[in-house]
Amino acid sequence: MLDYLIYLLTFVIGSIAGLVYSYKLHGEPFVADSKLNISYCIISIIGWVLGFNSGNMIIGGAGFVMAGFVMGSRPGYGRKESAVGLIIAVLIYLLLHLTL
Repeated sequence: MLDYLIYLLTFVIGSIAGLVYSYKLHGEPFVADSKLNISYCIISIIGWVLGFNSGNMIIGGAGFVMAGFVMGSRPGYGRKESAVGLIIAVLIYLLLHLTL
């Protein structure tokens, strides 16, 4: 049970950090960015993969901080990057845990 609490707390911390960073980076009230941000995409993929596939609580927590950082961006930012990272992490999870 403590594992899930740590994962939840690290995700919230990452979301808050992503929101603060996003507001410092973009001063506009709302801008829907239509292009894919490669750096956010890489952070999201690494974060979700570490969060789902690591057996270690510390590495999993660090992964959820990175995933929360991208997902917690301002409205209009990070939604596509989070979706790509989540899909790739689920596919890697299924490939690693699929027994034939």
